[in-house]
Amino acid sequence: MTRSPAGRQLSTAEERRETVLRTAVGAFAARGYYGTTTGEVAKAAGISQAYVYRLFPDKETLFVAVIEHCSTRMRTAFAEAAARATSSDPASVLDALGDAYARLVADKDLLLVMLQARCAASEPAIGDAVRATYAREVEYVRAVSGAGEEDIQRFFARGFLCDALIAMGADEVDAPWSRTLLTGIRHY
Repeated sequence: MTRSPAGRQLSTAEERRETVLRTAVGAFAARGYYGTTTGEVAKAAGISQAYVYRLFPDKETLFVAVIEHCSTRMRTAFAEAAARATSSDPASVLDALGDAYARLVADKDLLLVMLQARCAASEPAIGDAVRATYAREVEYVRAVSGAGEEDIQRFFARGFLCDALIAMGADEVDAPWSRTLLTGIRHY
């Protein structure tokens, strides 16, 4: 932060960029890529829409940056979990990563914005960002766990199921279908 002549603290462009990204996660989580305007993100961040465009040339670039921001949070959570795994056995590492993911998506905004990203993946740049995120995650999980193809696929399939169940509030429904789908699913 720098100080203005009047002694007021000013944010750097990087600090403002991070503020916009954190704010945009919530905005896009609530209304999706198509339903959110850059004006709404700017207002929530407490800056002008022109400044948002100075940081991100268009809404698509902002949304791709949000995907990258969330992807970085996932990689950080996975790296911390892998370091804390109780064993180097693939099942133990996958279990630690699964627990980290369950804790991470307790932040419903992160969960919902990644679901929204999958829904908007028909947009070329967004689709590229979503595919790149999953490519990095799969290769990281493969490298850190040493698990086989089927176990890695099962890990991600369970994560996708977890996403859907949390998003629909299945844990708040006491019914046979919800109990069946929630079997073995961790959520916080």
